Amino acid sequence: MAQRASTAPASTLFVPPMPASIKDTGLGLGLLTDLALKIMYLEGNISGHELAERMKLPYPGVVDQVLEFLKREKLCEVIGATGFAEAAYEYAIAERGRAMAREALERSQYAGPAPVTLAAYTEAIRRQPLGSIVANQRTMRQALSHLVINEDTFAQLGPAVNSGRSVFLFGNPGNGKTAIAESIGRMLLGNAMYVPYAMEIGGQVIRIFDSTNHVPLEDSPSTHRTRDSRWLRVRRPVVAAGGELTLETLDLVYDETNKYYEAPFQVKANGGMLLIDDFGRQQARPRDLLNRWIVPLEKRLDYLTLHTGRKIEIPFDVLIFFSTNMAPRDLVDEAFLRRIRHKIEIKDPTWDEYREIFRRICEHKGVPYDERGLAYLIQEHYLKLNRPRRCCHPRDLVDQLIDIAGYLNVPPVLSKDLIDRACEAYFIEI
Repeated sequence: MAQRASTAPASTLFVPPMPASIKDTGLGLGLLTDLALKIMYLEGNISGHELAERMKLPYPGVVDQVLEFLKREKLCEVIGATGFAEAAYEYAIAERGRAMAREALERSQYAGPAPVTLAAYTEAIRRQPLGSIVANQRTMRQALSHLVINEDTFAQLGPAVNSGRSVFLFGNPGNGKTAIAESIGRMLLGNAMYVPYAMEIGGQVIRIFDSTNHVPLEDSPSTHRTRDSRWLRVRRPVVAAGGELTLETLDLVYDETNKYYEAPFQVKANGGMLLIDDFGRQQARPRDLLNRWIVPLEKRLDYLTLHTGRKIEIPFDVLIFFSTNMAPRDLVDEAFLRRIRHKIEIKDPTWDEYREIFRRICEHKGVPYDERGLAYLIQEHYLKLNRPRRCCHPRDLVDQLIDIAGYLNVPPVLSKDLIDRACEAYFIEI
């Protein structure tokens, strides 16, 4: 089991300090002036305070020094003020500054918050370890309370989450593999961490924050005033990738138009969970995908490649869930499966579990639960036909029944007629 640094909430372990000078940002003056010029060129006249807000850097100590340099080099000029403080001075980009801004935009269209360095990012991930989150039976039951899971499976899931490594969920389709992984991600990884908007390596910008996968959280007022605004406090991410996953999307994705990089799935998932759904149905072969994961899973480090050919080493602190409907032996050999820490089969529900799922679905959908109606369904549409049961069937059948009842303008109840019609519309013999 991975060693635990602490069980305290991650947000208390690391808060990025506000830089007091250009040196503290870790960035060169050239990169900061290029970024400021691009923002001024694209947005027009702007105050010192507004520029600081766009760059996510403090005005005194950093942005004021950048503006002093731009004024000294006659790249911008003061054209007025919206208040008495120096940060309220309004600036306009000069013609020479426009030319330099256009050159900078040709090199990179990135004009957002100032990036952080790779060293700062690495330190942040190290100090916000996924291993600081420990699951116990109470938290696991809370996370999965809305699902019906047998005790054997439940007993395997907790240690798998605590490992902070890799989990292989397999079994027949429709039994809740994805729902289990997503529920664990939402509940157990729901505490906070800090991620940067972007990262800079050798003058290249990699965008990390993604509003799809990173949910911002509020800082306390005191923390907000003292932390580095280039970082956002977010929920630990749960990133899902399915059939669109390719070997190329696991490396840095260079935008030829905008000339900066988008971080790959596993970087956006750092400190959280990466769910690889429908594993085995991606365009890349399962063996090739697992080969790609061997070093990160064992070394907790990943290696990415810039379009210049330069390799960079980046932390890999991700709980990976592989979810598949295919038999493991059809995907990979024993040597590959050995590298995946936990293998858990999500089995078909027992009849008691099926009954409990059906009861919960009826209650949720407002359909009167009837044991006799369920007994009829099981006898006529499962036992007589030797049909396998799946956890998704109750939800889907009740939805079908509600749709049919609405069309017939009758109450949605577990009558024989509505059950027969729902099953006829839902089940297809293959």
